[in-house]
Amino acid sequence: MAWQAIEGKTVSPYAIHLVVNGEPVQAEVPSRRLLCDFLRDDLHLTGTKRGCETGVCGACSVLIDGEVTKSCLSLAVQANGKQVSTVEGLAKGEQLHPLQESFMNCGGLQCGYCTPGFLMASCALLAEHPSPSEEQIREGLAGNLCRCTGYAQIVESVLVAAEKIRGN
Repeated sequence: MAWQAIEGKTVSPYAIHLVVNGEPVQAEVPSRRLLCDFLRDDLHLTGTKRGCETGVCGACSVLIDGEVTKSCLSLAVQANGKQVSTVEGLAKGEQLHPLQESFMNCGGLQCGYCTPGFLMASCALLAEHPSPSEEQIREGLAGNLCRCTGYAQIVESVLVAAEKIRGN
């Protein structure tokens, strides 16, 4: 990538090295490139949704080094040297992750737009709380909004997935 003009200013690309869904990635990005745009437009990982673009809805949630991160509020250069997990990295081939299965089977999704963000936030939640209470789930997913489900099915989905992951 050569020098690029952004809003009338010339900026040079910044070289980043990160691991996305277990795969090493090297790229050159403008210093102002949002992580959500890098994932969707450059890496073609379109599961990460652009929602409100203000960090309120959580549709763009990914994990960076295991922590839930709103990718619409993060720059791609901030992920340099880090591990990034997106919804595309949950399934192992054709085998869905227990969270994906439970969201499908328990009705934790309807239109599906917010689902990738909920799945990634749920992954982080279950890593910290393998046997979460309903209150912990609601608190852990408070940074994500859904207009379709009313949340009861989402909470149920996470509870069912937690049991599956624990082997119950």
